[in-house]
Amino acid sequence: MKKLMMGLSVTASLLSNTAIAEDAEALAFREAFLAGALSWEDVLARAATEDAVNLYYWGGSDPLNVWMDQVVTPDLAKLGVKLNPVRITGTKDAIDLVLAEMGSGRGLGEGSVDAIWLNGENFATLQRQNALFGSFAESLPNSVNIEWDESDPRSLLNLRDFGVVTNQAEMPWSGEQYVCATNTNRLAHADAPSTFAELQTYLEANPGKFTYVKPPHYVGNTFVQAAVYAHNPDGTGAEPFQSDAADLGAEELARLIAPGIEYLKTIDPLLLGAQSGNARYAEDTAALDGMFLNGEIDMSCNFGLYAVAVGLSTGTYPEGAEAFVFPEGNMIKNKNYLAIPANAPNPAATLVMVDYMTSVEAQTTKLRFTGFPPGVDPWKLTDDEVQALTEASPGLIGVTQAELDANTAPDTNASLVDVIEATWLEYIERDSTDSIDVIVARAYENLAQ
Repeated sequence: MKKLMMGLSVTASLLSNTAIAEDAEALAFREAFLAGALSWEDVLARAATEDAVNLYYWGGSDPLNVWMDQVVTPDLAKLGVKLNPVRITGTKDAIDLVLAEMGSGRGLGEGSVDAIWLNGENFATLQRQNALFGSFAESLPNSVNIEWDESDPRSLLNLRDFGVVTNQAEMPWSGEQYVCATNTNRLAHADAPSTFAELQTYLEANPGKFTYVKPPHYVGNTFVQAAVYAHNPDGTGAEPFQSDAADLGAEELARLIAPGIEYLKTIDPLLLGAQSGNARYAEDTAALDGMFLNGEIDMSCNFGLYAVAVGLSTGTYPEGAEAFVFPEGNMIKNKNYLAIPANAPNPAATLVMVDYMTSVEAQTTKLRFTGFPPGVDPWKLTDDEVQALTEASPGLIGVTQAELDANTAPDTNASLVDVIEATWLEYIERDSTDSIDVIVARAYENLAQ
């Protein structure tokens, strides 16, 4: 027994030494890469020795899954990188896994997640927990396809994610904008509302012919944020909502959002189903698409630059659907990204994967297969590259790119999202008699816990 215990002790010691060596090697690689001390050839050489890249992403899109399997996987294999696409139902699952593993002592090089497709609150959570690989994005070869110059206002979506400074700890991968569509067989394009006031007027004449996705779904949160921007009592739109919750303060946030929340309370009795009892909100985008397709509602608002073209081609949108500008000046636009956790087990191979995803070739095939807009910036590309993306696009129906660009607004700061969401849920869904300032103050208290 004594000999057996001695053997186990030696084995444990060896394992411990191995873990320490692996940690030191991973740390040395990360520090050298982030310091610019490694060539891309050095990264490729190390990547070829690592295991498959575990890319965690929302797997609810069949076209995206097909693209991952039929295009990305073989392309990466040519670069010496194996891909393991891990399809999840919610991004938070991957965030929780990373944080749980780090909490259990699995440090640099010892985690199970190499990269996550994310944005907004999920990125902010990893950043707050110091759970990110570092400022890697601009060090990749294909970062030339992204605008990083702070003096160029077009760089905002690359440098800030839901108002949170990214520090280049994530790479833009895809872009989106909140776009509404009308069924022109029921509501002519020229008659579609362009402001929230016009939406209310339409609903007063046509009660029940509109609804939106229910918060806390991010698409529902976006509609609420757009209404808050449009009713900002100072007339400064999205500007104050780029501030952190702590900097803005509960009293000021309540003052800013009160008119928008009150507006949503006003139209609640005019929404789908309200005439028979309670308003019906779509639980998710699939439910909203079904309501639109079946003629229950005349308009549908969702993230999707090309949603109309894709919906018409797949039969998930009604014939005659066209996009329109709504709300003027406040069509929220954002990007989504690929981030690398601090304890990624295959950091070099992951860097190669992210760089490939930022190539014009990958962005073009992604657009062609999925209809997901590119994350690269067209003004950074050659004319031929822009043409390739244009030809791969499903196209815009009812609006022009110039109209979309002229009416953009950024997302709300990630730290404010939960507070605004909680206010909607309590004041509108639960019909609380508490004032908005009391509800906001309570939400702030919950944030602090």
